[in-house]
Amino acid sequence: MMKTTQLLWEFIKQFKWRYIIGIIVLFVTSFISSMIPKIMGYVTDSINDRMPASVTNRYLLILVAATVGAFVLRFTWRYFLVGNNRYLECYLREKLFAHMQTLPASFYDNNKTGDLIAYAINDIQAIRRVFGFGFTSILDGLVVNTISIIIMVRTINPILTLMAIAPAPLIVMIIYLLRKKIRERFGAVQKAFAQISGKVQENISGIRVIKAFAQEEEEVQDFLRYNQARVDTQMSLTRVSAVLGPVTQLTFGISTVLFIIYGSGLVARGVISLGDYVAFSSYIMVIMGPIVSIGRVIEVWQRGLASIQRLDRIFCEKSEKDAENALAAVSLFGLNDEARDDSTEIERLKGDIVIKDLTFAYPGTDKKVLQDINLEIREGETLGILGRTGSGKTTLVNLLLRLYEVEDGHIFIGGRDINRIPLKVLRENIGYVPQDNFLFSTTIKNNIEFFKPIYSDRQIEQAAKMAGIYDEIMSFPEGFDTIVGERGVTLSGGQKQRVSIARAIIKDPSILILDDSLSAVDTKTEQKILENLRNVLKGRTGIVISHRVSVVRYCDHIIFMDEGRIIERGTHEELMRLKGAYYNLYRSQIEQVEDNLLLQGRG
Repeated sequence: MMKTTQLLWEFIKQFKWRYIIGIIVLFVTSFISSMIPKIMGYVTDSINDRMPASVTNRYLLILVAATVGAFVLRFTWRYFLVGNNRYLECYLREKLFAHMQTLPASFYDNNKTGDLIAYAINDIQAIRRVFGFGFTSILDGLVVNTISIIIMVRTINPILTLMAIAPAPLIVMIIYLLRKKIRERFGAVQKAFAQISGKVQENISGIRVIKAFAQEEEEVQDFLRYNQARVDTQMSLTRVSAVLGPVTQLTFGISTVLFIIYGSGLVARGVISLGDYVAFSSYIMVIMGPIVSIGRVIEVWQRGLASIQRLDRIFCEKSEKDAENALAAVSLFGLNDEARDDSTEIERLKGDIVIKDLTFAYPGTDKKVLQDINLEIREGETLGILGRTGSGKTTLVNLLLRLYEVEDGHIFIGGRDINRIPLKVLRENIGYVPQDNFLFSTTIKNNIEFFKPIYSDRQIEQAAKMAGIYDEIMSFPEGFDTIVGERGVTLSGGQKQRVSIARAIIKDPSILILDDSLSAVDTKTEQKILENLRNVLKGRTGIVISHRVSVVRYCDHIIFMDEGRIIERGTHEELMRLKGAYYNLYRSQIEQVEDNLLLQGRG
């Protein structure tokens, strides 16, 4: 069974009583609605046959009561069935979002943001319409038409009934022929929507680059092409789905003309009464309604099926491989459910890190990004990592965070294989400051505490001081309540880096990883932060990645990486004596500083 279908079934079971009540009320409503044309026939006959006024009034009273009752009951079943689908939409979107949080980084490497937005909006709305308009229209139409046909055959005239429903097989055949095309073309519509969403998201995120290169007009033209593609795919779908309505009306129009000719003759010969003729005319309209709308119903169903298939592709994506099962967290760390949900009660890991014979290539590629990595970092020690761009420095720390999976037996933290440590425990014990210092569009305080109201104001201020950003925060009019723009755009690069450092420090992690996190600060601020970090790193394991020797020179151990391998290792003094890649980098940076000072002196 597809996972999306399974989720839908779980939702139906959870709200089964709402569905049961709604369906029962729908059946009652449909039965009453199908009796209304017959009651109208009785009213017509009572008037035509000059029956007593009391008889006609009684029929009229029954007609009004049936109409009002059908209205009230229709509102009731729509409330239970159609209204319930808003809960379904929220349920599916919540499940999708929660599942996407568990997917590995490789999934986001291979999927565009626009596609994921389309899944969360358009596809879920399409499924909601299936369970709203699609499901109720079919159910209501089947019940009403079945009862109406039975009444027409048994109380009016079988031949007229056959004449009325004759177009139905033709409509069914056309629907059968078009259903696959509708589904395929709706899939194309969703892809076009995803492309537009991706284009808009990409342009908004990169608007400063676009403006800097004066690319506004070119981007508008490019967007128009995407927009036109969306129109073309939508029109392609419309041309197919629009066929059903006119064909249905045409065939039923012919059927109605034949009924008028043949039925009026039956009335003239006294085979059926005038009331039966009126009732039959109404029944044709009752039958025709669901069949005319069947085009829309089938389109909604095919769209829904296409969306279920698209969503299933996401739900079938494997989540990050955690420890063998949920009980692993209990058996290894003695955590109960409440503790696993509360980061303050997460078991603290020891900071010892051992890496043995580690070789790694990104999923779907054969190129080895890391080769034969062997490292040992004792708790309380700090490792500095240097290397050219693309040498594998960031990949190495991504593996420590299990953003990508490695086989057993290569990485150990606190004496345990990293694959045997639950992800929540692992990541709560690591403070990570990535190269891309992402900040949320909220207050600086929220960005530091990361939406966890478990830290006191004093702890937040202390973390900011350790990161060297406190004074600048206090210089803002709103202080820690200052709202930063999207991705922290209202802050400078150095300020964003230091807020990210504060966010990592406040966790009080066993392991602190800084991935080139001081590249945007000046030398003076760098030294101040490094002095603070040396105090922070006392008693905990640190990994500092940088392009600057000045950042890592005081680390307990330093490795120099090139093309995924460790080519040099040792302390600053040992590496300087080697006079290899580390020494050359140090000399080039020293010379660059001297040249800058010389230029400033001349200026």
